[in-house]
Amino acid sequence: MPEFEEKVLSLLKKLDEKLDLLLDAKGFETDSKPSTAPSNNEYVKPSAVVEKQEEEEKAKVKPPVEGRRVCPACGGIAFNTEEDKSQILFQQGGMKIYAKLYICRQCGSEV
Repeated sequence: MPEFEEKVLSLLKKLDEKLDLLLDAKGFETDSKPSTAPSNNEYVKPSAVVEKQEEEEKAKVKPPVEGRRVCPACGGIAFNTEEDKSQILFQQGGMKIYAKLYICRQCGSEV
């Protein structure tokens, strides 16, 4: 598979060179770094699109495992647990069982 990707990238580079020659011959100005959102007058090289897609793939974060607790503020999955003294779940013989309060380790928000 890597050989195929290398061939595609080399072909895209050749296309870029040919397009540069054509654009230079017609008098268009090309930027060394194309913008991410092209307008009608701008041209984006195919290799720039491929590079952008590779960056997006690297930026993707794996979603947390289903059933795990996830912080709604930052998306973290690490929590500290404390007893929530405002909510008594059960009391018998002077012994009280309290609800748990989950606090995100990254941002400190309560879940």
